[in-house]
Amino acid sequence: MALSLLIGVPAGYALARRDFPGKRVVMFLLLLPVLLPPITYGIPLATVLYKVHLAGTMTGVIAANLVPALPFVILVMAPFVEQIDTNLESAARMCGARTRQVFARVLVPLLLPGILAAGILVLVRTVAMFELTFLVADADSQTLIVALYSAAFTPGIRAAQAIDAMAVIYMALSALLLLIALMFVNPTQIVAQVREAPGR
Repeated sequence: MALSLLIGVPAGYALARRDFPGKRVVMFLLLLPVLLPPITYGIPLATVLYKVHLAGTMTGVIAANLVPALPFVILVMAPFVEQIDTNLESAARMCGARTRQVFARVLVPLLLPGILAAGILVLVRTVAMFELTFLVADADSQTLIVALYSAAFTPGIRAAQAIDAMAVIYMALSALLLLIALMFVNPTQIVAQVREAPGR
């Protein structure tokens, strides 16, 4: 989550503020991991991770989950950046602030609700991501949902109460994180920018 925010917030800013050739293509490529079922790109991704000896490690799990998480953060943050008036950045630069200072002292405080919401939503998405984690994880590096599926469907005898308890913990955790995210962001902000009417 932290890595996707660290990369995704500046990338979302660049995508929202800069016009460049091929921007629509970049947007389309960012949408693909979000819209496509993870299994469609999970098997080739797992093959690559096995070839570079990252599968079965926590680094491999993080790398696999970063593929859908990073575009998700970028797409969530771009509308938040677009809602911030560019005059604030211009005023800060006129007062002598450098780009890093503008980003850290002006933009980040204004983007904090979006950053928190994006982080929580990515955390929920990562916890719920079964396919990618299952393909690259081992017994020592897996998420709760993978452990739940493993307990329910792998051979062996397990207490039904233990599986039920894991399912309740997973459901309660996901619901709690989602409720916290909704405290910071309106879901419509993710897909549409709220624009003021002309003349206001």
